[in-house]
Amino acid sequence: MTTSLSLPPFNYILVNFFTFTLFFLFLLKKSTQNRNAKIFFLYGWLFGFGYFVTNLYWISISLSFDQNFKFLIPFTVILIPAFLALFYGIVSYLFIILKSKKILSSFILFSLIFGIIEFIRGSIFTGFPWNLIVYSFSRQLEILSITSIIGTYGLNLFCISLFTSPSIIILKNTKKNVCICISFFIITGLFYFYGHSYKEKFYKANDREYEYKVRVIGSNINLDRFYLGADSNSIIKDLIKLSSPNKNQKTIFIWPEGILPNITEKEFSEYKLLFSNYFSEKHLLIIGVNNKSTKDGSIKYFNSLSIYNHEFDLIDTYNKINLVPFGEFLPFENVLKNIGLKSLTNNYQSFSSGNLREIIKIKKQGFSLQILPLICYEIIYSGKLISNPSYDLIVNISEDGWFGQSIGPQQHFDHSVLRAIENRKYILRSANNGIAAIINPLGIVEHSVDFGNSGYVELEETKIIQPTIFSIYGNKIFGLLILMYILLIFSFNKIRNE
Repeated sequence: MTTSLSLPPFNYILVNFFTFTLFFLFLLKKSTQNRNAKIFFLYGWLFGFGYFVTNLYWISISLSFDQNFKFLIPFTVILIPAFLALFYGIVSYLFIILKSKKILSSFILFSLIFGIIEFIRGSIFTGFPWNLIVYSFSRQLEILSITSIIGTYGLNLFCISLFTSPSIIILKNTKKNVCICISFFIITGLFYFYGHSYKEKFYKANDREYEYKVRVIGSNINLDRFYLGADSNSIIKDLIKLSSPNKNQKTIFIWPEGILPNITEKEFSEYKLLFSNYFSEKHLLIIGVNNKSTKDGSIKYFNSLSIYNHEFDLIDTYNKINLVPFGEFLPFENVLKNIGLKSLTNNYQSFSSGNLREIIKIKKQGFSLQILPLICYEIIYSGKLISNPSYDLIVNISEDGWFGQSIGPQQHFDHSVLRAIENRKYILRSANNGIAAIINPLGIVEHSVDFGNSGYVELEETKIIQPTIFSIYGNKIFGLLILMYILLIFSFNKIRNE
């Protein structure tokens, strides 16, 4: 449980040196008394359960908006952490089976297994890479800068080693063990200096000035609109007022995800009269709406990011790929719908997943911009954004109202910060009931609309940055680090009197 204090919004990093070191020492001590791997699975599960139950409690808040789901709240508070804790149980189970008699080999093996299992947790099924240990460093942007080379999972693997490293001195206070422990702190310092030097390079880079503004909206519209039949006209009028359009100023407006839950992409054009007094040919609108398609008599709905011109002609659209279980689609829907359950975020049926994420090229009405669209929690996936890094900006639209007043919105936002650093791209984040912001490639929030507030932020220029090593090779870099750790294990095993 204490480990959760290292995560946003608290970020008490030092607690990890105690919790990870003590956990590793506990496993080693117990292994001398009992080699029953099943009991070690339980130890790891308990560690993971305490961790997740204290930092993912906010998931259950999303069930409080629909009466049909409220009875599930006590179960989700326990069952989701219990499920995720299985991965930590596997860490302990595999470690006790594979561990060496030598301290250094066991230390590296523990870090390696932990790092690999965390990668699997973020990839298997739909994947849920929320609250990796690396997010403890979410306030140390210079250190996070190294993710532009080794990625989030690579730095996560290193963090596990760093936080566990004091244990090797406690177990055997030799010059070699002390040097290895110190080396992890030296490497952390090198990461910091790399980030610091890159910051200087970043600010010296050439500017790209846009001939238009990109205005990102942060709103605070209550989620009751999903269930109380809120008037879409009034919501649109509020958003127009919030956007403060100027007919003579070229502007791209970005509105949040699902802000009009009962309107489909085609139906949205019916509201163009509301915009006629405020929008002109100098304006484009990016908005999150639902997309309905019919094929062979089958109706599908998509959670979409759509782009409209001032006449409300649809220019382009992106259908969300990574959907939230229960939130956007109902697993085993044919069975569960018979007991009154449905997905939370729409009133039709489960959303379908989009087929492909592609760069959207906006070349209309004097605008020239290439964006990578990401909807809501698609921003949390490291190395799964797109293989082609030749785009200008990442546009992330989100609805964070499902998290309530919890720590969820801050954690969600910090994932966005890490994606900006990893890919060295500006992220324009439009959120309802969350944090809207412009995040630069250093992870610095240049402008923001804070949680609980409404307003807008604008982008008029960016720095011209080359693609990062990680944005080109992705998690293949993590694979190379795994090989390096394996070589270290074999090397330490060959050392006598270790």
